[in-house]
Amino acid sequence: MSRAFVNEDAPEQEPRYVLPKRDDPSFDEAAAWALIEGANEGNSRSAELATGYKWGEPKLVPHVENILARAREEHDDRMEELAQRFLKKGAGSGEQ
Repeated sequence: MSRAFVNEDAPEQEPRYVLPKRDDPSFDEAAAWALIEGANEGNSRSAELATGYKWGEPKLVPHVENILARAREEHDDRMEELAQRFLKKGAGSGEQ
């Protein structure tokens, strides 16, 4: 393929997360989804910056438990794995 058609030097576009305002009651649920989706895309850092929460944030555990339940219902192994990783990190975050 000609290099005229491939821009290997172009910066990768950061994912965009559509989140409600922080004072919206649905913000934490949306943040939990954003963190899981960011991890799925291999870019947890962008989701952390967008939400203001770190991976494993204990405040988001109930929302991630819901994501895990949904992933199991839908047989979505990848989302199940990510939710479990989040919950494992969240369970250990109080020990530091």
